[in-house]
Amino acid sequence: MSTSDERLLDNPARAALTGPHAHFAERRGRILRYPVDVSPWLALPDEPDADDWADVAALAGPGAEIALFGCRGQVPDDWEVTFDIDGVQMVDDGLAAAPDPEAVLLGPADVPEMLDLVERTRPGPFLPRTVELGTYLGIRRGGALVAMAGERLHLPGWTEISAVCTDPSVRGQGLASRLILAVAHGIRERGETPFLHTGAGNTTAIRLYESLGFRLRRTTAFLAARAPEHLTENRAVGVS
Repeated sequence: MSTSDERLLDNPARAALTGPHAHFAERRGRILRYPVDVSPWLALPDEPDADDWADVAALAGPGAEIALFGCRGQVPDDWEVTFDIDGVQMVDDGLAAAPDPEAVLLGPADVPEMLDLVERTRPGPFLPRTVELGTYLGIRRGGALVAMAGERLHLPGWTEISAVCTDPSVRGQGLASRLILAVAHGIRERGETPFLHTGAGNTTAIRLYESLGFRLRRTTAFLAARAPEHLTENRAVGVS
């Protein structure tokens, strides 16, 4: 379906932070990351060396847990892996994208409700400034926010759909599907292609995404790790 360069999706955080999301980028050496209240995504070079890993540690600071998506097998032996789960990356392969008449645009004023919904549903990382990454849409019932979805990583030609969640009280009504298609419509209107990530074990979500028109592009890994003390104890955090 897409004419965009799929190779960018092999290192999506780097493509985003050197592309449309460059204004968010905090940098040390060759390492890029989002501000810690925006997103946990951190961008490594395709083949990080020892200096790169030292810069990762310096950006994170002593004792910090660092999100290292997609780099299983590259983490140095002396780092402590604290979280490791298989994931999948899926791309638009014929979504019936369309606006939704019930969807409302969410913004900074809605963040407390968005964080509350995320806390109840656990769709993945959503932080106080995540809403700044792109368009977020929600559905309200009785004035309360009960479902949402939005945009996270923004690469040249691609935008990630993320934070898809529905309150348990209204599950089974198709709200998540409607919001995914509505967010995808906005992405398509810009001439870009939607993609997303989810856990490989989340078979219910994968089946839903496939039924909507996503295809599996590749497997990946969601990791978090903690640097050894010798890399963090005497290094000042630097952002340039």
